[in-house]
Amino acid sequence: MLELSSTRRGLIVYLLVWLFLGVALGGVIWLASDTPLANAMLFSIPVNLEYAFATGYSAFYLCRAYPLGSRRPGQIALVLTVAALASGFLWLIIGNLWNALCLVPVVEWSGIVITPQLSVLIVVLGVLLYGFAAALHYLVIEFVRAKNAEQRELESLLMAQEAELRMLRTQIDPHFLFNSLNSISALTSQDPKAARRMTLELASFFRQSLGMEAHKKVTLGEEMVLIRHFLAIEQVRFGERLLVEEDIGEDAARCMVPPMIIQPLVENAVKHGICNMPEGGTVRISARRAGSILQISVSNPVDEDMASIRSEGHGIGLTNVRQRLAGAYKHEAGIHWGRKEKSFGVDITIPAQTSERGE
Repeated sequence: MLELSSTRRGLIVYLLVWLFLGVALGGVIWLASDTPLANAMLFSIPVNLEYAFATGYSAFYLCRAYPLGSRRPGQIALVLTVAALASGFLWLIIGNLWNALCLVPVVEWSGIVITPQLSVLIVVLGVLLYGFAAALHYLVIEFVRAKNAEQRELESLLMAQEAELRMLRTQIDPHFLFNSLNSISALTSQDPKAARRMTLELASFFRQSLGMEAHKKVTLGEEMVLIRHFLAIEQVRFGERLLVEEDIGEDAARCMVPPMIIQPLVENAVKHGICNMPEGGTVRISARRAGSILQISVSNPVDEDMASIRSEGHGIGLTNVRQRLAGAYKHEAGIHWGRKEKSFGVDITIPAQTSERGE
């Protein structure tokens, strides 16, 4: 009863069902005897609504005390049968009391004649209705239990996904830090000023990345600030060999993306593309919003030797990005990569969202 009446709609539906049953009982009394229709309805409807609350609360607490699967089916059936019979006879007693009250001379209308046949009908109907109420409560209890189990499973899945995302992100930071420290170490003796600039950019990079850790998603504009720090670090190392082209739409820059989802792609573009080309090249980053889809592309020139693209480090970066996209967006996100003539490109498509809640 408590679960059925927890919402206004549920309570209204519950009362309408019992009101219909009361009208039906009144119709049976009217057709089976010479009782006026008004008398039959004024007897059956109040008694039926009273029984609705009595059986509702009784069945609710009884179903709670004897949940399905916790005890033997025979024991549960016996308890429900005894309760139904007791409720049926109690309903008959209440009906007689209400009818006696209606027969008081002060009242202008008369009650009905409760015959033995009607008494049996009331008891039998009370037993059946109690059984109906118990079945309904068991159905609602099992539905709520299944819903709660589904909610707990969903929460566990989300927690597992968040843990996986944290693990994947922690794999990225040490990898980049290792490469940057190697570069700084190499520049310390060759170009101390460049090493100092790289150190400052590295500090800015990690300061920015730590500020993004508290968010599941950040705007693409914030992600690009992080990427610019990274590219500034690499440009100290490669000089004029590394050129960058950005083509980020204003509406795309406002869209939300997982933190550091593009940085590994740019790092791969530098490490496996520019690094292997004596003349260097241009890393191109573009983003466009097409309706409800955000399209992001990162491309770089590559050497004719495709072995560099198939290296282990390149595969780890792309695999991490693919797993993070799957954890954040399921099947709604996609990532594709491959060689196009003398360049290697990675294309990402994700839902265009302007808030962390996905709106």
